[in-house]
Amino acid sequence: MLSRLANRTSDIAPFFVMELLGRAKQLEMQGRDIIHMEIGEPDFATPQIVVDAGIRRLQTGDIKYTPAAGLPELRQKIADYYQTRYAVTVDKGRIFVTPGASGAFLLALAASVNPGDEIVMADPCYPCNSNFIKLFEGKAITLPVDATTNYQLTAELIKRQWTPSTKGVLIASPSNPTGTLIEPDEFKQCIELVNECGGCFYSDEIYHGLVYGKHAPTALEYSDNAFVINSFSKYFGMTGWRIGWLIVPYDFVEAAEKLAQNIFIATPTLSQYAALAAFDEQNLEELESRRAEFAVRRDFLYNALLQLGFEIPAKPDGAFYIYANCAKFTKDSYEFALEFLEAEGVAITPGIDFGSFKANEHLRFAYTTSIGRIAEAMQRLEQFINKNKNKG
Repeated sequence: MLSRLANRTSDIAPFFVMELLGRAKQLEMQGRDIIHMEIGEPDFATPQIVVDAGIRRLQTGDIKYTPAAGLPELRQKIADYYQTRYAVTVDKGRIFVTPGASGAFLLALAASVNPGDEIVMADPCYPCNSNFIKLFEGKAITLPVDATTNYQLTAELIKRQWTPSTKGVLIASPSNPTGTLIEPDEFKQCIELVNECGGCFYSDEIYHGLVYGKHAPTALEYSDNAFVINSFSKYFGMTGWRIGWLIVPYDFVEAAEKLAQNIFIATPTLSQYAALAAFDEQNLEELESRRAEFAVRRDFLYNALLQLGFEIPAKPDGAFYIYANCAKFTKDSYEFALEFLEAEGVAITPGIDFGSFKANEHLRFAYTTSIGRIAEAMQRLEQFINKNKNKG
């Protein structure tokens, strides 16, 4: 008897952090005080200026479909943002407003990946990226990376891996889960190498804006021949609005337009009108103050974890995560995360969500909650570690 399930579903790995989140919610319903450091969602509310813009549009009742590529005025705002922030000129015709960064990834890969195509990326990396590639029957080739390359790919690694089946390379900077940046010169070399090989370069830039003390260049500073994925979720604080954007090379514009029309029809209209206000100067000032707060949280959590005995060989320069080696305390980061949640009410993410390279030796801590709550979480973590020591 034929299975009613599509074969591709067996290739899609579960997102373990969502299981932890579900359990955390159950414990909260039982009256437990849970500190959330597991999911990549800032604790700040959507900025009021953005909310107000959404309310004003909603009150008009005019919430109809937009063009598939997005509101022309929003696409222009995004183009202006690249000119101001990166001194890069982007034709708004290359910009597609999408249902979140996930929608941007789906659109980029649908336009470029054929069955059997290989896309090279780092291990560890954000798990959904590999699953998106598998969805289009491509092959995600993950290369082990560590602190010696700041947990990023290098041109040399890509060159050694490149085969006739290689279609392209995906680099995330700042990355999830490590929060690290690729060095600008290395970034440029990677892009140039992929272009020379005739491949596609995908630049995951959804944590741009959340960078501390350094500049995170966009791939567009080095080449127009790149897919750039970004989002209003992280820096702009609009996770639940589900809105992002994709910038495509010129020769993919027509294909992306057709796919967007058929896959999405359009990104939610209300979210697009709200996002127009995200680029207002007053809003950007507020976002910068939030970025400064994230930097304070990073330093606090980083120092606290080191004092507890965790190893963090590469201090993150962006995003809001710390990827810590926990081998001193456990051989199974997933079991550690589950037991820590049950015993102390703190939710963190095991390394197995981000690949296979030394995954059981790592935990990801998200500093998306207040300093006070992070301090409480670290006290509970110290207590948990000491209890386990005593058991031994």
